[in-house]
Amino acid sequence: MKIEKEAERILNKFSEALNQIPDLEETQYVVDNVNRTREDEKVSKNPEKILRNAHVDADGKVIAEKGKWVK
Repeated sequence: MKIEKEAERILNKFSEALNQIPDLEETQYVVDNVNRTREDEKVSKNPEKILRNAHVDADGKVIAEKGKWVK
């Protein structure tokens, strides 16, 4: 019974708060830049920089952990 009264009190407070919200007209796409795209850019890649922190064995092969999903 106490829970029902508390729930009713919360709903009443929420309803009062909703009544205080002014009615506004809905607006869409306030800004002009909808669905803007950009040109693809070629990004230079430096393998030495990428492999700088990789674990490498004596033969120069990268040591990586096997995926846990692979049996």
